[in-house]
Amino acid sequence: MAKRVLIVDDAAFMRMMIKDILIKNGFIIAGEASDGAQAVERYKETSPDLVMMDITMPEMDGITALREIKKIDASSKIIMCSAMGQQSMVIDSIQAGAKDFIVKPFQADRVIEAIQKVLG
Repeated sequence: MAKRVLIVDDAAFMRMMIKDILIKNGFIIAGEASDGAQAVERYKETSPDLVMMDITMPEMDGITALREIKKIDASSKIIMCSAMGQQSMVIDSIQAGAKDFIVKPFQADRVIEAIQKVLG
């Protein structure tokens, strides 16, 4: 059965790019969100198999949203992706429970490789 992915990014073109990569590789889009607060709501509504989440967003950043989702579902699988490949953010994300981290701009095969690693 195809895995369902929630895409979270404040940039519509980035959501579209990720969605395109996922659909071409047989994934189902469970939903989209443009900020962390929306991401938490969509997660509750859709119970996706995986979340692809940006870090820098309005309202609630990705690391805060990651922590909130982990409170709801400790077994949630979240991959962070951000243009800010700063070590501290990567470390914060992983410590908060992210399963992997992708730095933008990314290649489609890196996205799929990370997803397959996380979903097993």
